[in-house]
Amino acid sequence: MLRELHISNLAVIADAKVELAAGLNCFTGETGAGKSLVIGAIGVLLGLRSASTLLRRGAREGRVSGVFEIGDDTLRQALSAATDVPFDEDADLLLTRRIFASGRTSASVNGHPVTLGMLRAAGELLADVHGQHDHVFLLKAANQLDVLDQYARLEKPRTEHAATWSELQATRAKIADLRRGEKDRTQRIDFLKFQLDEIEAAAPDADEFEALEKKASKLGNLETLKTDSTAAHDALYENDDALVERLRSIGRSLDHLSDLDAEVKPIAEAVKSATLQLDEAARDLGRYTQKLDLDPAELEETQTRLNTLNRLLKKYGPSMADVLAFRDGLRAELADLDGAGDNADALEAKLKPLAEKREKLAAVLTKKRGAAARKLTPLIESQLAELGMPKAKFRVDVAPGEPSAAGDDAVEFVAQTNPGLEPQPLRKIASGGELSRIMLALKQVLAQGDRISVLVFDEIDANVGGRLGSVIGSKLRHLAEAHQVLCITHLPQIAAHADRHLTVRKDQAGDATVSTVEVMTGESRVEELAAMIGGAKITETTRAQARELLDVARR
Repeated sequence: MLRELHISNLAVIADAKVELAAGLNCFTGETGAGKSLVIGAIGVLLGLRSASTLLRRGAREGRVSGVFEIGDDTLRQALSAATDVPFDEDADLLLTRRIFASGRTSASVNGHPVTLGMLRAAGELLADVHGQHDHVFLLKAANQLDVLDQYARLEKPRTEHAATWSELQATRAKIADLRRGEKDRTQRIDFLKFQLDEIEAAAPDADEFEALEKKASKLGNLETLKTDSTAAHDALYENDDALVERLRSIGRSLDHLSDLDAEVKPIAEAVKSATLQLDEAARDLGRYTQKLDLDPAELEETQTRLNTLNRLLKKYGPSMADVLAFRDGLRAELADLDGAGDNADALEAKLKPLAEKREKLAAVLTKKRGAAARKLTPLIESQLAELGMPKAKFRVDVAPGEPSAAGDDAVEFVAQTNPGLEPQPLRKIASGGELSRIMLALKQVLAQGDRISVLVFDEIDANVGGRLGSVIGSKLRHLAEAHQVLCITHLPQIAAHADRHLTVRKDQAGDATVSTVEVMTGESRVEELAAMIGGAKITETTRAQARELLDVARR
């Protein structure tokens, strides 16, 4: 429900905070006071009405904000999907629309900026504003099918049909892709096999590349390694003044000195140890040098292998692990493609039984929709008769349509408002008052299945007298048991049924005209109803009539 509406700098409303109640909310006031502007503000808020011409004269910015209570998880999810804004559980919804003097407008949902399209999508989920024809949910033929199905309680068979339809469409699309891509599939298989053969012919190993790089570096520098390591070995061990021999000589001298002075002994031991280590290192270097025999064939083989692996890394890398993963992917894709032809034949075999199943389910929907349409027609006509349209005719046309997930039917609500006029779809009915009463009749019958929580009637009492006003008020009150209803009325018989009665007044503030919205309770409500009955001159008789209207409405 819409709990609170705040209007700032909109036409004659400088600033108004409207607190609304559950049930029936009626707006009254003199002609021109700004009642329709309050409903218009709701249309602006929901993105259903242009706002550029409504900015208050001289104001730089106008604003309409509304706080909605959302008590249904399904609605909360739909709103989140429509606006791309997450909603906390049990949190209220704040819609804001700003209007600037430049003509630009902006919108937000719970402080998150949204586009006008998002705002309008949210608005259509939250409220029906009757009197703005293009945006009334029930005027759209696409929605009338859903409404009829809700009335006929076809959720289960429709869901089953939709699932079968989806499976059938997906199967057809898959077959088409498979058949259409036969040439592409063959070319793809050839290309994948070429890549796989290239990788498998090389038979790479995950740890091979690093070892090969080290080996290639060694073989490529073998001459330098042999020359320099031989020179180092000779300097340590083979030359006449080899370092190891010189250290041995120094060690012998230090041994002699340690016999003369014990303090030299540790030094002599350290030199002896270093000599032994250096002698072992020289022998190891000699053995290393003897193994350095250049084999050109081994170098070429290593370099060739390294080039092969580098080519794989460049095409399928960057690492050898990536190359191996790519190889596994090739194998999997080839397996899928190799079986694609068989899959197409198998899918073709499924088509006929699927199509037959869908047609049977669609036929069930058509039959049940026809029965529901025939049942709905007299109920709506009965409601219209009670609402002062005894000659009106109503029907629900269920005709063959384009097959879809919803079945094979096109549904259209058609009305004949007066004898002699051609029956026509609801969206083509020009009279706002007649349309509002038709909508009220529909809502009366469809109330329990209607997913819209806020209903707004702008011209519900157009060309209606007081006697019929009481009937309309009673029906609005009954409708308000399942919905929040907002209604502008000039009839006290309707206003008396309101759970909340709000009056719009227009006053002069200096050179400016300002409209305000007040909640009528107790004697102030009696006075307002009396003024609606008798005009500017309120008498005890009109007050008594007002009290009687309230008593009758309460009963």
